[in-house]
Amino acid sequence: RRAQAGALRDFVLGVKLVDGGGRLLGFGGQVMKNVAGYDVSRLVAGSLGTFGVIAEASIKVLPRPARETTLRLATGEGAALELFARWGGQPLPVSATAWVDGEIRVRLSGSEPALKSAVARLGGDPLDEEEAARFWRAVREHEHPFFAGDAPLWRLALPATAAPLALEGRQLLEWGGGLRWLKSHAPAHVIRNAAEKTGGHATLFRAADKSAGAFTPLPAVNLRLHQALKKVFDPAGIFNPGRLYPEI
Repeated sequence: RRAQAGALRDFVLGVKLVDGGGRLLGFGGQVMKNVAGYDVSRLVAGSLGTFGVIAEASIKVLPRPARETTLRLATGEGAALELFARWGGQPLPVSATAWVDGEIRVRLSGSEPALKSAVARLGGDPLDEEEAARFWRAVREHEHPFFAGDAPLWRLALPATAAPLALEGRQLLEWGGGLRWLKSHAPAHVIRNAAEKTGGHATLFRAADKSAGAFTPLPAVNLRLHQALKKVFDPAGIFNPGRLYPEI
C-alpha cells in the first residue's frame, strides 16, 4: 500500500530512544500538532537499530477503506508498466499493484461508487475476497512462490517510469513499477549498475553469499554524515555495528 499511502517514516510522529550512553532521549511528539525539534524520529525509521534501542514510538494511523476489490489482467512486463503509468495519472482509487508471471493484480480501495466506476474503466477479472487477501498477504510476507528458492533476492527501488530491466532472472513488480523484486544469480555490480542508470538503487535483500553487501555503497560525503550521526548517538559502537554498512 506504500505507493498510495506513503512510507512508514511519514507516519512516525515521535520516538523515545535509549542511546549508547544509556540516556532516554525523546524526539517528536504523540500528535500531529505536537511535533517539534530535529526530525530524528523519521531518521530512526529504517536505521536497523544502529542509533539506539527504540523504547517507544508514536505512529499515525488511518482508517481501513470502506471497500476493496482486486482485478486480474494478463499482460507482459512492458505493457504492465505502461498501464501503471497511465493509471497513476488518473483519479483512480488504486491502493496496490503487482505484476508477476505475466499477470497484473491491481487493488482498488474506497467507497462503493468509486470502486464501481474504476472497475468499469480498468476491466479485468475480479478476484473473490479470500483469493485477493491471500495474494496480497503472500506478496507482503514473501510467501508467494516467486520468493521461494535459493537464488539471491534483490530489491530494486527505481523511478516508476523506468523501462523494463534486461537482467538475468525473474522479476515481481510492485508500487506501479517503483519496486522491483529480482531473483537472479547475476553479479552484484551488473544489477547495481543497471539500477543506478535508471536513477535508482539495488539492495541485496536475501542471499547465502553476502560478500557484495546488502546496500549500495554510499558516496564519500554521505558516508561521513552517517558516521557523524552514529558517533553522536552511539560513540562506543555498541548497537548493531556493521549492520547498515561496514564503516558504521
